Amino acid sequence: MNGTSPLIEAVARRSYARLVSYLSARSNDVASAEDALADAFLAALRTWPLDGVPSNPEAWLLHAARRRLIDRARLDRTRDANVDALRRALTEAEELSTASMGFPDERLKLLFVCAHPAIDSRVHTPLMLQVVLGLDAEAIAAAFLTPTATIGQRLSRAKSKIRQTRIAFEVPSGAELPARLFAVLEAIYAAYGRGWDVVDGADAARSSLTEEALWLAKMAVELLPEEPEALGLLALMLYCEARRAARRTAAGEYVPISAQDPELWDSAKLTEAEQLLTRAASLRRPGRFQLEAAVQSAHVERRRGGDVDWLAIATLYEGVIRVAPTFGALLGRAASVARARGPAAGLALLDAIPLSAVEAHQPYWAARGHLLLELGRFGEAALAFDEAIRLTEDAAVRRFLSAAAARIR
Repeated sequence: MNGTSPLIEAVARRSYARLVSYLSARSNDVASAEDALADAFLAALRTWPLDGVPSNPEAWLLHAARRRLIDRARLDRTRDANVDALRRALTEAEELSTASMGFPDERLKLLFVCAHPAIDSRVHTPLMLQVVLGLDAEAIAAAFLTPTATIGQRLSRAKSKIRQTRIAFEVPSGAELPARLFAVLEAIYAAYGRGWDVVDGADAARSSLTEEALWLAKMAVELLPEEPEALGLLALMLYCEARRAARRTAAGEYVPISAQDPELWDSAKLTEAEQLLTRAASLRRPGRFQLEAAVQSAHVERRRGGDVDWLAIATLYEGVIRVAPTFGALLGRAASVARARGPAAGLALLDAIPLSAVEAHQPYWAARGHLLLELGRFGEAALAFDEAIRLTEDAAVRRFLSAAAARIR
């Protein structure tokens, strides 16, 4: 059993989202697909240690989950019409697995289902993070600074809405596309951010989110090559990926972007990002992700031997705030204004953010600590760093902030 459980966990990390998407697309019932897959994983934990691990674990799980969906559909008279469709899908899955082709990847379609206008817009991104990318309600609640119970209720209602209204599993076209596309891109970026925050790599499940999010962003660009925001998002993520090797020292210590060695940045990824951003700009429909990618592009000037134009970055953040006033954009503007006009100007922008909105937001307290330190307000800086340390999940970032707090004291 001990040797099998890690394998099942690895299959879950690698395939859970693809399996849920495939099952949901054929049953039009996300909640039942999740339950059936959970039953399949429990069955695997019972049988694989005794019978051996199947040659195609995904196909085994898919087969087991499909049978459970059929059994449930039989018991629910209101969904008898689904039984035949589920049987056809079971046959399809068996044929695909025996032909060693794998099953179709429906994740992007499911992202658009989650962004349907019939579903409460507040739950679009949380729903995508859970059903397509596998985050649990607690992690989503932490990311959105919302109580777990509230997030759980919203997710449950959204899944019921998908089942009741039988939302089609397809990528929309025409007038429906822009609004739903933005929600999809926002969810992909939120997932990427959750993975990107894990500097020390200790959380394998969260670290793998960056790969999943990059794959989805590339799929969105392939599907919609003339959508500038899809291009902008992929460019933004590639700029970040280009700096991955420079985020830590050889000893594993965290290095902020301002202290990174630009020579360690991945030139191939930077070139690809620049090309994507240029292509997006040529379509002349600016948006949030293009502007955020442009911020990252401005940092690349250091690699060319120039100085970063902090006023230009502050202006770009102003544009982001007009279309998407996220905490990240507000903090980015404050930090860039501080570099261009002094820490007092940056701190004034932080002070303008209602404390109740950011009291559990770690980057706010870290930024506040640094600006207070520059202003010589050491007592207040120490308290801000203490709060940032308390809210930090990543051990490398915690050590970095603890060192700053220790120097003050």
